[in-house]
Amino acid sequence: MDLESLRREYLQGGLSRADLAEDPIDQFSAWMQQAIDLELADPTAMTIATVSADGQPSQRIVLLKHFDKTGFVFYTNYGSRKSNELTANPKISLHFPWHTAERQVKICGEATKISTAESIKYFISRPKESQLAALASQQSSVLISRTFLMNQFESLKQKIGHGEIPFPDFWGGYRVVPKEIEFWQGGANRLHDRFRYLLNEDGSWSVDRLAP
Repeated sequence: MDLESLRREYLQGGLSRADLAEDPIDQFSAWMQQAIDLELADPTAMTIATVSADGQPSQRIVLLKHFDKTGFVFYTNYGSRKSNELTANPKISLHFPWHTAERQVKICGEATKISTAESIKYFISRPKESQLAALASQQSSVLISRTFLMNQFESLKQKIGHGEIPFPDFWGGYRVVPKEIEFWQGGANRLHDRFRYLLNEDGSWSVDRLAP
């Protein structure tokens, strides 16, 4: 494969300091709404990066389920690799790759578990099949086969699929409290526009333009 010759220009528009909101959450909200309005595929999909105890980074894609001034929320199995790594080191990075819009957003901060009440509220809003899947899968553990997993799922479906699904105490959400948020807009000749918000000790945000 000739990967070196695969390239394209980024020409959809630039980004200036005057375009930015004073608060990065407001800026993120505006960009997220635009991504939804453009009908981008999976606009809430984000790559999250955690680090193991021995310093090995690991990435995976999850879905953003809520955000506000307090942070960005996603859900997972608390026995998963990501959860084990966050227990040892709560530092985390989120990345939204909105390629079609020639935009990226990177968020760095720390993750903390949300309350059980918040997790239950979201869990019961999910389709029953998704609730059952959360019970059936011991996320990140070694599987004998997919057949074993599907048998687990079908067994639970037969037992409790027609009633209320019990909330699993090993499942729930994390809230990522941001300390740094970067907005990236593609530019011609690889001269992209990058603006980084950094959280100050007094709770305000400072903004810097970064070299591409």
